[in-house]
Amino acid sequence: MSRSISTRTGDDGTTALLFGQRVSKDHPQIETIGNLDELSAALGLAKAHCPAAERRTELERVQKDLVALMGEVVCAQSDIERYEKSKFEKLDEAALARLDAGVAAIEAQNVKFDGWATPGANLHAAALDQARTIARRAERRMIALAHQGRTLRPLLLHYINRLSDLLWLMARQAEN
Repeated sequence: MSRSISTRTGDDGTTALLFGQRVSKDHPQIETIGNLDELSAALGLAKAHCPAAERRTELERVQKDLVALMGEVVCAQSDIERYEKSKFEKLDEAALARLDAGVAAIEAQNVKFDGWATPGANLHAAALDQARTIARRAERRMIALAHQGRTLRPLLLHYINRLSDLLWLMARQAEN
């Protein structure tokens, strides 16, 4: 017998954090995870509209990084030590270095832009801009978690900030 995606455990307006702690579906960590999930979906749209195989691979790598990032964000503060000891994939400095390398590579091409971007030159660029704005919202939600008692490793904040920079550059490159 196959498992159903519909467990009905959320019918009461709650959902589970990583190790099972139940919280309201409007809990700040769940809101943050929702933003990061939305970002991954937007990256999927950008990937689907991307003509370059290398760029599609790069976007898919970012989506995989986001899974690791989301796993850490959805862990309760009281379960951090358990998470650190777990076998869950964790975002690392190499992931941040990949983003920095992507930024440097595009900047080395002297991509042209005039001030504030007006998204929509083509579907791929527009999808990248949409992903960028969702990344910025997710970043704001991640920062807000500290005010709710959930501290995040600085690397996670660095990653999401650099990702939005990279997405902005990718969108400008896609416009040209």
